[in-house]
Amino acid sequence: MHLHDFHALDDAEATAVVRVWADIPGWVDAVVAGRPYTSVDALVAYAGDLASTWSPEDLAAALHAHPRIGARVSGTGAEAAASRREQGSMASAADDDVAAIAAGNAAYEERFGRVFLIRAAGRTPGEMRAELERRLANDPDAETIEATRQLAEIALLRLRTAFADDAPDEPEAAE
Repeated sequence: MHLHDFHALDDAEATAVVRVWADIPGWVDAVVAGRPYTSVDALVAYAGDLASTWSPEDLAAALHAHPRIGARVSGTGAEAAASRREQGSMASAADDDVAAIAAGNAAYEERFGRVFLIRAAGRTPGEMRAELERRLANDPDAETIEATRQLAEIALLRLRTAFADDAPDEPEAAE
């Protein structure tokens, strides 16, 4: 998608696009209302500034769209496609990592009452396992802050991915 295409969407269509990045109604509304943006970087900066104020309630609102790490992602929508892409490294995970992450997910949900959230893109299964094990020792307030930061990383990564085709054109070489 190109930024000018995003600007041309009606509010309902733009809302559907932004909701894939993070399904937090107030944030989605503000990002849509902030159009037009001068650049993708300006959009990322604005969205990131808004994300820095997310509350525990915002985190809870967004979690419905995030499957467990290592779980088979079902669905055909844009959110499911994003999750499948982001968790791609789990497809080749070693059996011990898969088992440890499944057990860690259960322990995390028991301890914190929500799904373990981590930016999976760019991380190996071993790295995600280590982070899950480390974060199980967090106190609830610290973990809420960390999970909210991970949600923001996911949202901004998805935003940038949506505009990957909007990279500046390379100047043509002078002849």
